[in-house]
Amino acid sequence: MEASALRTHMPKTPQNQNTISKLQSFSSLHQSHSHGFRLKQYPIMRKSLPLNGIQRGLQLKLSFGRREQCVLMAKCKGSDGEVGKESEGDGGGEGGEGLTYKEAGVDIDAGAELVKRIAKMADGIGGFGGVFPLGDSYLVAGTDGVGTKLKLAFETGMHDTIGIDLVAMSVNDIVTSGAKPLFFLDYFATSRLDVDLAERVIKGIVNGCQQSDCVLLGGETAEMPDFYKDGEYDLSGFAVGIVKKDFVIDGKNIEPGDVLIGLPSSGVHSNGFSLVRRVLQKSRLSLNDKLPGESTSLGEALMAPTVIYVKQVLDIISRGGVKGIAHITGGGFTDNIPRVFPKGMGARINTGSWPILPVFKWIQETGKIDNAEIMRTFNMGIGMVLVVSQETAVRILAEGNEANPVYRIGEVMDGEGVTYQ
Repeated sequence: MEASALRTHMPKTPQNQNTISKLQSFSSLHQSHSHGFRLKQYPIMRKSLPLNGIQRGLQLKLSFGRREQCVLMAKCKGSDGEVGKESEGDGGGEGGEGLTYKEAGVDIDAGAELVKRIAKMADGIGGFGGVFPLGDSYLVAGTDGVGTKLKLAFETGMHDTIGIDLVAMSVNDIVTSGAKPLFFLDYFATSRLDVDLAERVIKGIVNGCQQSDCVLLGGETAEMPDFYKDGEYDLSGFAVGIVKKDFVIDGKNIEPGDVLIGLPSSGVHSNGFSLVRRVLQKSRLSLNDKLPGESTSLGEALMAPTVIYVKQVLDIISRGGVKGIAHITGGGFTDNIPRVFPKGMGARINTGSWPILPVFKWIQETGKIDNAEIMRTFNMGIGMVLVVSQETAVRILAEGNEANPVYRIGEVMDGEGVTYQ
């Protein structure tokens, strides 16, 4: 790396000091946990910068024992109505008319195969976040990026909300375990540092941290000449949260008859953009053109920031009855919902039970994407799914309102897999 700058920050609040003390007491550990998370003691990286709230000369470096991949751990980068009808032809694949995620360059099956191989080297891979025991609690950690949504940010100049997406993708993952996010770190890399542009991006990260009630603890700014095109950059984020062991959400008590409650998305969120960009190319429209039938532009619809579900989900969890939670990202409903089920169980999804956003209708119709493909690629208007008891479902649905709508989208069934009706 040609040049880099470590950014660190930790406000001196009693809560943060208590968290640091707990972490420091475990910092002598140097072992891979079965969930792929390591906690190591390191000297300060690169520069002896003052670390507010952390003992000078010591930094806790949190790192994962594996790369995050779609389907089994996280995401590959790469108006009302039901899911669209089957398009003419076979809907994609070799020789078909319709576009597919694989043809756009993202092979979900290859990602799943890699995770299987990694699982042979690190037991316990498969959750949305890595779990590490800490006294009577678990630390839950997640890492992610925003994929090729960045390319749309470069084209539209919309850099102010991409940081919200970055935070959302990690904190939404760790809240599926019932964990409250504690802190977030970011990695910003570019060939030539544009300070004004970087400031806009990081302001979005700060916004995302505020929405999820966590601290932006620090980050890394890397300047690497010739590695990226001028004006372009890449982002990664890392979040750590905590949950009491007695209150962790792990899906073990899920049973047939439990209800699937869906929380609405704002749009495409931060996955599937390799396919989105192929659809956009096929449409011959620009990001400045209006989304057909709508007043908003395609750029505005596609760049809508990812919803951060942390506060809403933690509030629902606090009332009891939540058995499992799935973050709907790469792999869509088909691959993400089963990740929280015990072996032998699956889901039936009622596809007319929530509003399909206009942007998804445009993507499917323009790309001639068949139902199976689109339900395995996009969130289709539901960004988070809670698995709850029948009684809890009645309460959650009764508490839903215009500001925080919720939908009963399906049920848990005997037999693995996801079916749609």
